Order: sequence, then C-alpha cells, then structure tokens
Amino acid sequence: MALNLQLHLKQSQQLAMTPQIRLSMKLLQFSRMELEAMVSRELELNPALEEGFGDISGEEPAPEETLSPDREVVIEEKINDDIDWSAYVREYNSTGIMETERPEPFNAEMNINAGQSLTDFLLRQLSMAFPDDEDRAVGTHIIGNLNPEGYLESGAADIAETLGKAPEKVREILSVMQTFDPLGVCARNLGECLLIQAAELDFKNAPVQKELVEAVIRGHLKDIQNRNIPAIERKLGAKPRDITAAIDLIKSLDPKPGLTFLNEPPQYIVPDIFVHKEKDRFIISVNDDGMPRLKISKFYRDAVTGGKKMDQEARKYVRENLDSAAWLIKGIHQRRNTIHKIMESILKFQGDFFDHGVKKLKPLLLSDVAEDIRMHPSTVSRATTHKYVHTPRGVFELKFFFNKSLKSSNGETVSPASVQNKIAEIVKKEDKKKPLSDEQISLLLKKDHVFLARRTVGKYRDMLKILPSSKRRQL
Repeated sequence: MALNLQLHLKQSQQLAMTPQIRLSMKLLQFSRMELEAMVSRELELNPALEEGFGDISGEEPAPEETLSPDREVVIEEKINDDIDWSAYVREYNSTGIMETERPEPFNAEMNINAGQSLTDFLLRQLSMAFPDDEDRAVGTHIIGNLNPEGYLESGAADIAETLGKAPEKVREILSVMQTFDPLGVCARNLGECLLIQAAELDFKNAPVQKELVEAVIRGHLKDIQNRNIPAIERKLGAKPRDITAAIDLIKSLDPKPGLTFLNEPPQYIVPDIFVHKEKDRFIISVNDDGMPRLKISKFYRDAVTGGKKMDQEARKYVRENLDSAAWLIKGIHQRRNTIHKIMESILKFQGDFFDHGVKKLKPLLLSDVAEDIRMHPSTVSRATTHKYVHTPRGVFELKFFFNKSLKSSNGETVSPASVQNKIAEIVKKEDKKKPLSDEQISLLLKKDHVFLARRTVGKYRDMLKILPSSKRRQL
C-alpha cells in the first residue's frame, strides 16, 4: 500500500498570548497601590513615557466609546516603516483618566486594614463582654496599663485604689479580660501568661498531661531557661520524655502575645472606586487621585514623526519604547473601564445593600456579573481581587459582594453575610446572664426560615469574633 503525502489548508482562530494581553492581565490584577508603584517604576525605566502636569479636565468618555474598534490601534511585533506613527502617538497622548466629582476627598488614615492596634482590638472585645459602663471603665483602665507585649504593669490592688473600686471587682473583670484574644494578654507575669494559654489547650490527644505542663510553668521556667532538665525531673519525679514533651509544648506558646500587633505595619486601603448617592440614585466615580497623567515623550514622538535620521538599532530602540509606553497607557485605561463596568453591575445586583445594609446583601456569583457585562469570569475575578470601593456604608473589597446562597425554608435564598448579621443581632439582644448557645441560636434562625447546623453557627460566630456562650456569661 503506497503512502500519499497531501497538503491541506485549514482556517482557525486562536488567542495568542501577546505582550499586550499579558500586560493587560497584569494591570488588572494589581491593587491600587501596586499600580501606582508600577507606573512610577515605568516612568523611571522608559524614556518614551512622561508624566503630564496640570489638571486633567473633560468629561469621562463612555466605556463603549473608549474601547470601540475604530479607536483601537494594533501594534505589530515587527518594525514596519509603513506605520503611521503620527496618528499612533496622537491616539495615546493620555491615560484617559478624567477628573470626577466626589462629595468629599478620601482620607487614607480613616481606612486602616484589619491590622489594628492591640488597644483597639481589646476595646472592641471589652464593649462586647461588659454592657455596664462602670465595668467598661475598669476594663479600659486595665487596657491602658498594658505594655506593648500585652502584660499588665499594675496590680489589681493598685487599680482598685486608683479607681475607688473593690479589689475583688477588679480581679473579676481582669479574669474575664484574660480570656480575650490574643490569649495570654492582660497577664501580670510570664508564668500567668503561659498558664492562660495552656488552660485553653486540648490535652485529650496530647503526649503529655495538663497537670505536668502547669507544674513546669509554675515552678521551673528558670530551669528551662538554664536548660537544667535533670533538676525538673528530680523535683517533679517525672520521666525525661514527659518533661521534654511538656517543655516542647510550652515553647509553642506565645510569651509576648501583644507583639502580634507590632510585627507588621498597618496596611492602608486606597479605594479604586467611589459610590455616593445623589438624590435618588447612586453615582459611581473612579478614584484618580494620585495617579499620574501619562503621555508619550515629545522628543521620542518627534524622533519618529519628524523624519530624523537614525540607524536601525536606534530606530528599533525608539519604537520598542513607544510600543511599551502606548501599551501601558492603553492597559491602564482598559483597567479603569473594566472596574467601572463591574461596579455598575454590582450596584445593579446589590442595590438593596447600599440602601439598607448587610441584611439585604443578596447571593451573587462572579459568573452572574461576568454574564451581565459580557466578560469572562476570570477577568471579573482579577478585577475584584484587592480592589476596594468607598461607599456611604464604609469601605469594602469588591469580593465582599460575591457570596454563595443559602436556601431558606420558604424557598428564598439568603447570603452567608446576611445570616452572620442575623447571628450578631441575636447575640446583641440575648440575656447577658443567660447567653444563648450555638444550638439555641440555630433554633432561633430556624424560626426565621434559615436552617443552619450548630457547627455552622459556631463557625460564623468565630468569624464575627463573638465568644462562646460560656465566655459571654455575665454575673
């Protein structure tokens, strides 16, 4: 049987991962602060890219007008002398960033991320644990006397004398505060700090008994420091392997719990977009504050359009830099319009949230928004990660508005965030002397047509930083 060679032509469309597409995806992933850093770096490295000066005026073009096909410029990878560089350069004289009106300027100092101070973190727990103003005053005084490591530098008797309270009352409040997170805070010495943490450990499957660990902490911390293990063995009459296991467990505890709040600097949030209400409608505006106005260098533009003589290497260098500058300007413009479109869609789906708060937050998937604005879900995912919106109800990451649904008994769907809000309201209204267990909260939710298992209630309660019922009880 003879073999025949044949030639067939086949037409197909494929998406090539060009440098422009890579850059566009990269820009979309950046947070606002990362984008600013990247632009600053490009301004230093690319001589064809310059920062414009003066106010940026003019109305913002509609997204469909900005990105219409007749305004797009396709840049080929090869160097082609037939390219109309004059029109090319004029097309990308600016980022398209427009000045938008907002009710008031954004203050970054008002939007520090979850990396809050130890004092603020404890005060928030204090307000939940003590409804009585006088008890909170004592607790506030205790917090004010903590050092950066989280230790109480004043004794209960001294605090009682200063505030004119009974020492027993101060010790009672202090005992409750020593259950606050981070565990070990409000202790008066290292031993007490470690004992507080050890008391919360589960020794059921531990290689050492709780009593031995507590005995080592109470009387042998100096022996551990001096590595005098035989002395601990002799005094406690325990086996060497048990002593070693106890010491290993103690070393896993945090001797300076307060320093957790000093290890990392606060992360400042800069919103990418603003939503504010004017009369009966919400207005969306992109945050352009601090973003430089980019333009093509006049020197490089003239080098191409003015017919200046350049050797092949110089011409290639100039055009590569012009390509890079134009792609960056276009990519930033596309990023801006993509985020604007996504926010418009979120506002359409979650309009009730902006009017009534988290209890009206609806289930919403990335695919819902992607279908609405005719984009791929992966694009929506990139554009909502580490992007923040400043609203009348606070600053939120765009991902906050996306959540899966929970079915209620009446057939309606509710979001996990709205269920968490219900749990917080139930705990807020409970009898502080008889706090509700997770099982009881689950039964109350059931009456509201929301079926949630006890373990799920506990999970949501932990996410809300609400203590278990045993630690919420107040005498």
